This record gives sequence, structure tokens and C-alpha cells, in this order.
Amino acid sequence: MSLTVTPIYAALLVALFLYLTFRVIAYRRANTLSLGDYGDKNLLKRMRAQANFIEVTPLALILLLISELQGAPALALHILGLLLLAGRLLHALGFAATPQKIFLRQLGMLLNMVMLVFAALGILAHALL
Repeated sequence: MSLTVTPIYAALLVALFLYLTFRVIAYRRANTLSLGDYGDKNLLKRMRAQANFIEVTPLALILLLISELQGAPALALHILGLLLLAGRLLHALGFAATPQKIFLRQLGMLLNMVMLVFAALGILAHALL
């Protein structure tokens, strides 16, 4: 079986991760901050945006991959992938704003939780039925 949908979203999400990572690196270099957050709220905010991405995205991509391997319809896979990508992007934008845009963060997390729930239920239903 050839994977055609998951790689698209994996690649796009890597691009977003690299953006979040480079924001941390650039801030550290500009402020000569090496290890830790030094109590710097701007650095901490960038670090948490990157960390939150890493806390959610790998599990979601695994669920998307399993769904594709189980033969889920391409439309369902794209909906799941778009929920994940949009959620991560909205969350990052909300986090990056000064002041933070809490609504974007919340909407992003909601989209991601919806993706996780529907992907997990679909995988479970396919496995049991």
C-alpha cells in the first residue's frame, strides 16, 4: 500500500515545527540566552509554543498514519489532516501574538482534540468491526 495523504500533512507540519524552532533560536541569539528560559516571558512563550506542538503532533500523525494504513477514505484522511494542520497553525498564531490571542489557541486545541477523537474512534471501529 502506498501512502499518499499522511506524508503531505507530515511535511507541512514539519515546516511549521521548523518555523517555531527557528523563532526560539533567533530569540536566543538576539538576546544571548543559551540554556533555560532565564525568566524571560517572551522566550518562554516561544519555547512553550514549540513544546506544545511536539506534545500533540506526533500522536496525531501516528493516528493519521494508522487510519491511512487501515484504508480510510482519502476524504476522511484529508479532513483529519486539515483539522490537525489548522489546529496547530491557529494555536501557534495565538501563542505568537503579543498579547496572546487566547481564542486562536483555544480554537486550535479544539480542532486538534476533534481530530484526535475522530481518528481514534475510526481506528477503534475499524479494528473491532
